[in-house]
Amino acid sequence: MQSNSITPLAELRDASKQYGSLKALENLDLSLRAGELTALLGPNGAGKSTAIGLLLGLLKPTSGEVFLLGRSPQDLAARRQIGVMLQSAELPDSNTVGELLQLTRSYYAAPLGTRECVDLAGLDGLLDRRYAKLSGGQQRRVQFALAICGRPRLLFLDEPTTGLDVEARQGLWRAIRKLVASGCSILLTTHYLEEAEALADRVVVINHGRCVADGTVAEVRARVAQRRIRCRSTISAEAVALWPEVRHARVESGNLEIIADSAEPVVRRLLAEDARLHDLEVQRAGLTEAFIELTREAA
Repeated sequence: MQSNSITPLAELRDASKQYGSLKALENLDLSLRAGELTALLGPNGAGKSTAIGLLLGLLKPTSGEVFLLGRSPQDLAARRQIGVMLQSAELPDSNTVGELLQLTRSYYAAPLGTRECVDLAGLDGLLDRRYAKLSGGQQRRVQFALAICGRPRLLFLDEPTTGLDVEARQGLWRAIRKLVASGCSILLTTHYLEEAEALADRVVVINHGRCVADGTVAEVRARVAQRRIRCRSTISAEAVALWPEVRHARVESGNLEIIADSAEPVVRRLLAEDARLHDLEVQRAGLTEAFIELTREAA
C-alpha cells in the first residue's frame, strides 16, 4: 500500500556519522512514510545499523539532521509512538509469554488487545510458557508481539524472520502486510532479499555509508539489465557458465538456471544445442541480482 502522506514519520537529512577517520554514514537522505514498508538493504558494514541508531536516538549524527515524528529522536513523546524489534533481545527468562505481553502493554495508553497480539504474532498456545523454554523461532515471535503491542505508528524490524520456519515466516509476512495496510510505517532490514522483494513498497540500498539505489522493487531491479533464464536441458551448467554473456549457471531442482547480461544470444544457443529443451522461461533479474550488482559497482 503506497501512502499519500507527504510528511515523513521519520527522516534522515544529509546525515553523516563518523568515528575517527571511519565514515559509517555519508550524506544519507532517508524518509519513512505512513502506510509504507521501506526495506533498508546493504552488505555487512554498509551503515544500516548506524542509520537505525540515528533514527532511534541511540546515536547522534556528526552532521545533518534527524527527525522522529517531527521531533528529536530523544523526545519521549516521539519514542512512545514507535516499536522496535532488534536482531537480539534480552528478556526475563523466568517470565511467561503472557506476563511479558501484559507488562509491555501496560506501558502504553491504548495498546493492542492481548488476543490481537497473539493472532498477529502467532502465539497461540504459548501464553503460559516460560520465555526461556521457547525455541529461537518462538522467541522471535514473542519479540515481534512486544514490538507491536503499543500500536506503533512507526515500526523498526531488524532481521525479524531469522530463525523462523517457512510457515512462521509466512505468518509474520501476513501480519506485517496487515500493519502496513492499517497505516503503520515499517523500516525493515533483512538478509533475505526475497523477503524484501515480497514485502517492500520501497527499497533503499546503501553501501559504504552511501545510498546507491532508492525506489520501488521494480525500479531497483530495472537498474540492472541482467536476465534470468530457466529451462529443462541436457546441457550442463558448467558448460553454459563458459558462454559469452553468461554470468552464472547452475542446476536447481532439475532446472538449468542462468543469469545472463543478454538473453537473446544465450536462448538461441540453448535451442541450437539442445533440440529437446523445454519449459523455457526468461525474466528480468530479481532483487538479489540487482543488489549484488549495485553493491559491487559501489565497492
